[in-house]
Amino acid sequence: MKRILVTGGGGFLGSFLCESLLNRGDEVICLDNFFTGDKRNIYHLLDEPRFELLRHDITVPLRLEVDEIYNLACPASPIHYQRDPVQTVRTCVHGAINMLELAKTLGVKILQASTSEVYGDPSVHPQPESYWGNVNPIGERACYDEGKRCAETLFTSYRRQWDMPVKIVRIFNTYGPRMHPHDGRVVSNFILQALKGENITVCGDGNQTRSFCYRDDLIDALMRMMATSSEVTGPVNLGNPVEFTMRELAELVIELTGSKSKIVYIKLPDDDPRQRKPDIGEARRLLGWEPTTPLRDGLKKTIAYFDELLKSNAEYCQ
Repeated sequence: MKRILVTGGGGFLGSFLCESLLNRGDEVICLDNFFTGDKRNIYHLLDEPRFELLRHDITVPLRLEVDEIYNLACPASPIHYQRDPVQTVRTCVHGAINMLELAKTLGVKILQASTSEVYGDPSVHPQPESYWGNVNPIGERACYDEGKRCAETLFTSYRRQWDMPVKIVRIFNTYGPRMHPHDGRVVSNFILQALKGENITVCGDGNQTRSFCYRDDLIDALMRMMATSSEVTGPVNLGNPVEFTMRELAELVIELTGSKSKIVYIKLPDDDPRQRKPDIGEARRLLGWEPTTPLRDGLKKTIAYFDELLKSNAEYCQ
């Protein structure tokens, strides 16, 4: 049994990581300030004796005794991280320093949940870990993109200076039940619009692409990465290499929901990437991992979740 700290444990991915670790037999400390996390994601875990909830902001130092740290704490959608861009940078940078200092004091492994956003609007396709990216450092997305890039710098610097066992993963678009209905992400947006019978709003001409990884596959990859030897630092891309256009996604959501929604096109946001697809050769080689959930199957489960959420708490989804 390990005692594991999951920062951002009340969020979409964090809550499922907490569940998976508990199911494995570990003790879990879920740390979250609930800026974007939701207590409903972890209510069912509160009576579990091996689960502990700690309300805390990682920009403030803390001391705990744990065996491993997963650092997932940070707003991860443009609507949320642009709400308070300065705090987003603080979470990425100060939060990383605080968690690294804790890991250094304890001598334990620490995993950083980085992002495909470090590649910006890529000029290389698909994106391998060796690609340095094409990021606008003063754009509206920079608080997140550059914040995560700086966090990677901190993790690798701690590794070089103190030989710490750090892990870096770059997470590409991930979806599934418990996505926040107001996160502004394309999957949750399209599903809710379709279920409500509203027009599905596709940015740009709908030809920009994304690759969608189902939640369960991603959590499996995180745990595999943590289990690797201390020599495996990363970064390692985690995502689904099957690429879809936004128009194809909208059409599939309409089909699976049976909606009468129409597709309409709106202005493309500034610095929105035209293409996004991971090269997962390193994940296959180092982790023996690749996603197994087809988009159609994952969407059915996600649609069922949002359909139930609409029926039980329609106001929350407005």
